[in-house]
Amino acid sequence: RRKMAAAVSALLSAWFWNERFWLPHNVTWADLAREPGPEWGSDAQYPRAWHVLFAFPLALGIFAVRLLFERFIAKPCAIKLGIQDGGPHRAQPNAILEKVFTSITKCPDGRRLEGLSKQLDWDVRKIQHWFRHRRNQDKPSVLTKFCESMWKFTFYLSIFSYGFKFMWSTPWFWDTRQCWYNYPFQPLTSGLYYYYILQLAFYWSLMFSQFTDIKRKDFLMMFVHHWFAVGLITFSYVNNMVRVGTLVLFLHDAADFLLEAAKMANYAKYQRLCDAIFMFFGVVFIVTRLVIYPYWILNTTLFESWELIGPYPSWWLFNGLLVTLQVMHVIWSCLIIRVAYKALMRGKVSKDDRSDVESSSEEEDMTSNSTKGIFSTSSNGANRLNGHVASAQWPGEA
Repeated sequence: RRKMAAAVSALLSAWFWNERFWLPHNVTWADLAREPGPEWGSDAQYPRAWHVLFAFPLALGIFAVRLLFERFIAKPCAIKLGIQDGGPHRAQPNAILEKVFTSITKCPDGRRLEGLSKQLDWDVRKIQHWFRHRRNQDKPSVLTKFCESMWKFTFYLSIFSYGFKFMWSTPWFWDTRQCWYNYPFQPLTSGLYYYYILQLAFYWSLMFSQFTDIKRKDFLMMFVHHWFAVGLITFSYVNNMVRVGTLVLFLHDAADFLLEAAKMANYAKYQRLCDAIFMFFGVVFIVTRLVIYPYWILNTTLFESWELIGPYPSWWLFNGLLVTLQVMHVIWSCLIIRVAYKALMRGKVSKDDRSDVESSSEEEDMTSNSTKGIFSTSSNGANRLNGHVASAQWPGEA
């Protein structure tokens, strides 16, 4: 049985790592196992598939750093800004209503409200208030949301700053055809390796933390988005498309920290600052995702690479993922434009029109059907629009 299991495992490994799928014609894994020439320096090497495994312990380390950062840095900053750790008003204990809330529905219809009114001898409006308070009870506090945004802002700004400094000195930043010259025999320097693996580890940490972070309506979409990001980074590392990969990562990092800054301003009730940062974020997001991305990234991966190295099976997979990412960009950009337009034209945005991405956000007082500004401090979270990743929240602000 052990021999059979080993044989099956070897067959699956050989099938998955088929050179004809992953690598260009006449290139083998053995070719990439050789050391680059001495002109590249003693620390240079070609990527190895097992290198990506280092991202897992690093992701756990990033998650641990995040917990410490939120507790000892972000929380004191929030308190200094006047953000309190007070949660919403708790609903009056009631076993019957609690059972309905947890087992049947969080938003009972008129017929069920009438039945509960007769059963409890309560006024229907009182029962409605109870369910509203009970829904609000599960919302995260503003302090929690501020700490989460401050952590993401700090990481995004740091990785963007590092990426800018690193990319500025690379030849492929100025000439994208350099991504394909002599491909795949392009050595991996230590700086490039750290930049890539740190990005991969961060996305793995988001995969872990998404199940404990503030729940948003776009949870499934963001989960798929994170898988896309992890898949693209891993895949491009394994077959040494790291040069064009760094261009994708750097471009997507340009807008992320701006959204988190707008959220923090919103939580701290600096509404004008929040609106100004959000509008700037919208401009940067749309320019980078709808203009620069197709002109700079898709042009080199689809056309320049076809001309210089030609297509092969994994080439189609890589470009398919990048084109799918562009579809996500279009969806998120339309959302930003729609909300920004309504905010500018009317000065307010209906709750029904906004993209409030926290599942708990819907549980606000339904009698209040509009909010002012790009973000509303009374609502809950914004979607992360990350070209890696996405989350932006609009008039109702995560």
